[in-house]
Amino acid sequence: MIANERTYQELVELDKKHFLHPTSPIQQQQEHGPAYIFSKGNGVYLEDIHGKKVMDGMSSLWNVNIGHGRKELGLAAMEQMNKLAFSSCFATFSNEPAIRLAAKIAEVAPGDLNTTFFTSGGSEANDTAYKLARHYWILKGQPEKKKIISRVKSYHGVAMGATSATGLKPFRDFTNSLAPDFYHTDNMSAKALEDIIISEGPDTIASFIAEPVQGAGGVHIAPEDYFKNVRTICDQYNILFITDEVITGFGRTGKYFGIEHYGVAPDLMCFAKGVTSGYAQLGGVVISEKIYEDFKRLSTGTLLHGYTYSGHPMACAVALKNIEIIEDENLIETAKNMGEELLKGFKWIEGEREIVGNVRALGLMGAIELNSQKLTTGPVAPLIVNEAANQGLICRSVVFDGMDILVFAPPLSINKQEIDSLVEIIDRAIYTIETTL
Repeated sequence: MIANERTYQELVELDKKHFLHPTSPIQQQQEHGPAYIFSKGNGVYLEDIHGKKVMDGMSSLWNVNIGHGRKELGLAAMEQMNKLAFSSCFATFSNEPAIRLAAKIAEVAPGDLNTTFFTSGGSEANDTAYKLARHYWILKGQPEKKKIISRVKSYHGVAMGATSATGLKPFRDFTNSLAPDFYHTDNMSAKALEDIIISEGPDTIASFIAEPVQGAGGVHIAPEDYFKNVRTICDQYNILFITDEVITGFGRTGKYFGIEHYGVAPDLMCFAKGVTSGYAQLGGVVISEKIYEDFKRLSTGTLLHGYTYSGHPMACAVALKNIEIIEDENLIETAKNMGEELLKGFKWIEGEREIVGNVRALGLMGAIELNSQKLTTGPVAPLIVNEAANQGLICRSVVFDGMDILVFAPPLSINKQEIDSLVEIIDRAIYTIETTL
């Protein structure tokens, strides 16, 4: 046994014994060990400990927007850590990277979103948004406005509030004690939102939250007028509108933020993932100028909400460099253009493969929906994902609530040749599975 193989087997056994993996089948891990042990990344590719290279068709977790292996971000982290690795932002303490990042986000955010509360990631950002919305109504003398409405097929994270807001039932079934006052409505009907508001009573509802494009639920793209109608309804019934841009932010959809496709702006906006391209843990909530003015006017004590790493200097420095790269390399425009190429490729597959029902994409968020209802074998997307991995492409399946969908979100730095390669691999994978059914 060669030294590398001994190292690999050692890591496998340590992984199985000591590492409880997030969102992973425990039995699969115990039987087969980790699917990959990655050791390198470059551009749109990852390389495992054996030297096998695979295309990262998901930007890992929808988040490596600028691609893997960007030394500039490592240098930015090192430079900041050499000066000030960490300091608390409690009790009004601050640091320059956090200040400058908050100002930059205000510059690029839609509407009058102007002030950021920093978190360590997306779940914390969503939980923070719910708490800030409820606290806002307490300050306004309307504490009964506490209900949160979200959409079916939505995903908002796995903290307690975020789990309760998530519209994918299996995530809620994972725990037997959900947070109260969370409600779910149809994901494509603004009228359904208005109906639940009227049914529950507008004076009891704090906010409505929605992803501009539903990501983990299957890349569902809203009708053109949906968010304009939502904005009107929220204004009419005095309800705060929150957008969850954790996946769709920082260029993913071909706009800086996904909601910009729909010509409206929210009252609060959650972000994470693409703000650092996953090179550091960071998220946040941006609130509108109007809400912040009310906070400044009405809040007389300490804002009793904060995370140890809110405004983390190193993470904020990495985010600033990441945003600089996104802008300097025109990656938002690249996402738009390459997204169009991705959709063309998917439409070609749709014409070639009988098992493909429909395809869709907005920027570099795409989906291939399968006609598994015609089969007796159950969902086929997981089989195609496994076959694609064998052929050198990482993508993801969504099979919740009867869905059978392949989803994709490659790095924004992807080029036309790499798009063509992605399309060719997934077409071969679909063909391989289709011919066995």
